[in-house]
Amino acid sequence: MLKRRIRRLLIATLALAGLTAAGVITAVPANAAVFQTYGTGVNVRADAYVSSPVVRTLPGPTSIDVDCQKEGDLVTVSGGSSRWWAHVPALGGYVTVAYVAIPEDKLPGVAECGGTNPPSGDITLAQVQAMFGTRIANPSLVQTGLPSLNQAMRDADINTPYRKAAFLATLVHESRLEYNIREIGDTRVYGGRGYIQLTGDFNYGPAGQYFGIDLLGNPELARSLQWSAPIARWYWTVARNINPFADQLNMGKVNAAIGYPAGAEDLRRCDSFKNAIRVLTGSVPGGIVCTRSKALSGDTSKLTRTQFEALTKVGGGLG
Repeated sequence: MLKRRIRRLLIATLALAGLTAAGVITAVPANAAVFQTYGTGVNVRADAYVSSPVVRTLPGPTSIDVDCQKEGDLVTVSGGSSRWWAHVPALGGYVTVAYVAIPEDKLPGVAECGGTNPPSGDITLAQVQAMFGTRIANPSLVQTGLPSLNQAMRDADINTPYRKAAFLATLVHESRLEYNIREIGDTRVYGGRGYIQLTGDFNYGPAGQYFGIDLLGNPELARSLQWSAPIARWYWTVARNINPFADQLNMGKVNAAIGYPAGAEDLRRCDSFKNAIRVLTGSVPGGIVCTRSKALSGDTSKLTRTQFEALTKVGGGLG
């Protein structure tokens, strides 16, 4: 790490002197936030994520005029690493700060794009990547949906580490935290859509009525950016009442409330729940329940909330 910092410091010194492998830096307005890239074949991307489309490629060291910077995917190169990306309007995209000739991993004196940080307590892309690893298959898409998802969590009182962990672990298995996903191979009119994979006319109808929209007539709304997160909140708190199960560390009941039959998926989701708690709190508590009672082992998706809650009281014990 020290060698990387020294290398970036040397490159930065050369850049400030106006010297690069390509020659002298072209003059730019005095008040511009001007930086220098290093290396060859540096990609300019449409957003601050390695999955974003490449807008263009810089053939060699280039002077860039930066108006703001954005936190995105971590990029590690021989000269260092950074989660920050420089927005370069003239190039129409973002360049990772890992390839900017400065000793720091964040551009000094440059504002963050948008001008504000997420509200305190909101879930970030970096957190869900730490929680779920490769299950976050499209970071750019996940980032796009996070503001609406965080708002839905606030509206649903998903405001403790256990509640957030249960909600996010559920959604990452349902939809990879991608708001616009359609269940692969499901051609049913009312097949799985959106964060919660809303399924069946018995859900589309009540959810649409709750929000005052025609989901039966236009089911694609369930995977729109406007409605995907609110519908997940509706299912979590109206169609079911799942927060208390999260408070009890009872992923068995959380999974049963989602509706699919018991099986190996329960343990996978429970592992994701534990990982999410670890990221949010630094440790995993004892007493987490991953299994279900016999009464909750079947498909509960078509039950009303009252019917489901009656089943949770049958037999007692685990799940």
